[in-house]
Amino acid sequence: MRLVEGVRAAFAFGVVILINIWVQWPPLLTMALAANLACFCDNGGPMRVRLRVLTAFSLLGGLLWAGLGLLQPLGLLVVVPVSCALIFACSYVRVWSVQAQSAGNVLVVVLCIALDRPLTLEQAGIVALMFAAGGLWATLLALVIWRLHPYRPAHRAVAEVWHGLARLCGDLERLVALPAPDADAFDGHARGHRRGVRASIEAARTMILDLARSRERVSERTAQALLRLESAEQIFSALIAVSELIDSRPDARRRTLAKTFLRRLRPLLVTIARAIRDDASLDLARLERSIARAAEDLSEDPTLARLADRIVGRVRMGAKLSTPEGYRPGGTLTDGRSLDRWTRYWEPLRQNFTPASPNLRHALRATAVAAPALAATLTYAGAFTHWLVMTVVLTMQPFYAATWQRALERIGGTVLGGLAGAVLAYYATTPLVEAGLILVLSVVGFAARQISYGFFVTCLTPLVVLLVELLEPGHSSWEIVGMRAGFTVLGGLIAVASCLLLWPIWEPDQVRQELRRALKAHAGFAEAVLLAVPGEARDAVVLARARTAGLALNDLEAALSRALQQPRAGSHPEVEAAMVADATLRRISARLSVLRHAPEAGAPRRRPGGPGSPPPWRRSVRTGRCPSGRSSTGGSRSPAS
Repeated sequence: MRLVEGVRAAFAFGVVILINIWVQWPPLLTMALAANLACFCDNGGPMRVRLRVLTAFSLLGGLLWAGLGLLQPLGLLVVVPVSCALIFACSYVRVWSVQAQSAGNVLVVVLCIALDRPLTLEQAGIVALMFAAGGLWATLLALVIWRLHPYRPAHRAVAEVWHGLARLCGDLERLVALPAPDADAFDGHARGHRRGVRASIEAARTMILDLARSRERVSERTAQALLRLESAEQIFSALIAVSELIDSRPDARRRTLAKTFLRRLRPLLVTIARAIRDDASLDLARLERSIARAAEDLSEDPTLARLADRIVGRVRMGAKLSTPEGYRPGGTLTDGRSLDRWTRYWEPLRQNFTPASPNLRHALRATAVAAPALAATLTYAGAFTHWLVMTVVLTMQPFYAATWQRALERIGGTVLGGLAGAVLAYYATTPLVEAGLILVLSVVGFAARQISYGFFVTCLTPLVVLLVELLEPGHSSWEIVGMRAGFTVLGGLIAVASCLLLWPIWEPDQVRQELRRALKAHAGFAEAVLLAVPGEARDAVVLARARTAGLALNDLEAALSRALQQPRAGSHPEVEAAMVADATLRRISARLSVLRHAPEAGAPRRRPGGPGSPPPWRRSVRTGRCPSGRSSTGGSRSPAS
């Protein structure tokens, strides 16, 4: 799939380059560059979303280039403030979506290129038209002529969820098979798998809902994906309960039964995952025997048998949805979210427009650092000075740890790719050979875009070197490599320093905030499990609260991961306490999953207040006080609180 995207991207601007070699009309190079940049904006997804983003980029990019070219003769006092306002807008649009973030980043590249030279009114008109033509040509190629399967990304995301469940199941089977697992083995299992599965569930959910909104109805394929994802999420919750049940009550017979069940379950999960990924049909009649056999011979352990029946029921639904007689729904989107423009566009802007928002701080930081960089590069103008501003803005991330990692990857990839580009440019003696190498490098670079940012930059740099030689002949390839490497190193250092000095987001503070959210979310989960009246409404509430708690725990672990990459943050008392709290909340969540699916596993044998009074743990959840009479939030605070 990625290779096909690379070939399509290379074709988008390669055709225009070949036409220019034939007719020798320089504005065609602007069109080719626009087609190339438009391909960087295309991250896949629903057709309507991609059409909206790519069309906006094509039109805005042309206007941006033409407008700044006309403004450049007015001097720094006009150009720098206007450019900084545009950089702020391009950085802040990340609050909308990943597609908007990509388009904003590429528009920053257009802005930097546009400031290279002034334009007359006639030149500005030609640039705007040719840029729009190049972007729209790439859009037409991607969405109409060379259209890839619109549902494939969403279905592959769901398949990855099922593959993640299979990996979790296999690792749990390995733990159960150990004669005497280490005391922290189950905690390590939870850390290694639960966060990844929860993240993949949410990524798939976002992709599916975006696909549904773009069509403003739930199509047959979209509904299948939603039901498969719901089944996977139910299996995930039940597997957490199985893990906690074995860890908390590890008698030999239960471990043997669980091992047998997990060994039978894993191949079923893999089979369904492959069917979803390959969009293949399953023979349910043949698979039913294996599905039914998975939960057999568990009657000696009623709690485990009940959990296994729940899992098997969801596996059967997932398999049925991969048959020719699968679900045939229709209707409108009813995910509870409004489709009006206020919710879709203005609400994220409003919610993030606060000093506490990492996105707003990032946009302000990028603008503040870009201002002196723009002033310096415009004052001491050169053919490649715009690379400094590009590197500063594109390397900078909302969090310091991500900025540091991005800077290392960008610098290393630029140096390695620059050396390779210089060697290739030495042997590319004609424009036709250069065009051929550009096409090959484009295929490799775009195919590697989702694998590693460092590898992507390594492939991109030779492409840039050859493009510069093609667009602006007369520069030595070693000069291009040296200037790009120098500006990349300087820009990376400026980006890292700015994240430390300008409105920094210190990870211990972020960890504390995420810990509060996680505690609140798990309190809601506990209330739903322990106090809600049984029934379908209760199941829906518990599922929603479980998802909220899982997401909050993922956010906490992400903040902890960033904190451990930040200098000296790993030894901060709040970070150490949050690590303990994270492990504790994970165990609480697992235990609540057991109570959710098998209430008898945690039911008290006697109620001290008499047959009509609620047990102490129910009273403590409702009143916020411990059974001993003390407030559950009062008294001396533990490090984890």
